[in-house]
Amino acid sequence: MRLVAVVLCWIIATTALAVAVPAGWAQRNVIDADGYAALAFSAARDPALQKAMASELTTQVVAIAHKRGYSVPDALVRGVANDYTAGPSFPGQFADVNRVAHQWLFTDAARQNGGQWDIDIGQMLSNTSFKQTLSNIGVDLPSSVTVPLTPDATTTLRPGQLSPLARWGPWVSVGAAALTVLGAFLTLAVARRRGKAFAALGVSALLVGGGGWAALEICRRYLDTALNQTTGNVRTIADAMVSDAEDSLHRWLNLTLAAGGALVVLGVVVTILGGLLVTPPRQSARGTRTSTRL
Repeated sequence: MRLVAVVLCWIIATTALAVAVPAGWAQRNVIDADGYAALAFSAARDPALQKAMASELTTQVVAIAHKRGYSVPDALVRGVANDYTAGPSFPGQFADVNRVAHQWLFTDAARQNGGQWDIDIGQMLSNTSFKQTLSNIGVDLPSSVTVPLTPDATTTLRPGQLSPLARWGPWVSVGAAALTVLGAFLTLAVARRRGKAFAALGVSALLVGGGGWAALEICRRYLDTALNQTTGNVRTIADAMVSDAEDSLHRWLNLTLAAGGALVVLGVVVTILGGLLVTPPRQSARGTRTSTRL
């Protein structure tokens, strides 16, 4: 009966951990607006993303100039854009732009506005380097320049589509973490041998970490399908952000694997020490009674 209880508690702890790790990562880095902005800030340091963003900024500036009757050298604008995206102010402004894009997907207010999923790069184009370069040739950029992230408004992405995740994500992540701790505690409390219980919990973490790596490789195909809804430079930018997010999740999974390995080693050590501390049973010898006859 005790063995059944231990196995049941172990299954609960393992299942809860399998939910807690990805849910906790998603809540911290995707669902939370500040976490997503921090992820975008980190991705903005990728040279591939910087190059794609510089190309997009160049395209927008040249198009605006042509609409206003100016012929702007593409090489001149591209040089300014490259310097800007490689500069210190770009990651912060890129994070701000992505914070707005995050609101389109994760807030209920976006449902009321509707429309196409796009971002406003006007803040980037208001950079001093752009203004000075274009003012020299008499071109003034507008304060708002929107770039569509999807080719049209009929894609599977809709305003506020992920708002349920923003509403329930914190509860799921915290609940799964609490259930993991409870399951692990009950496993240790019910188990007769603590060393084996520690080792079993370590195996749980190893299974979750290894399974997470495998699941992430499988999910990459579906991520590529979603990324294909974007076009041009936006596709390259999105791919760079997804790659940075994958690296972040891999770090979480690696920590899970490391914790699992540590628990297995701890379980082995506890088992060995427990065996050494067990006192061997004393052998009782039946004494012979001698009688002396007086």
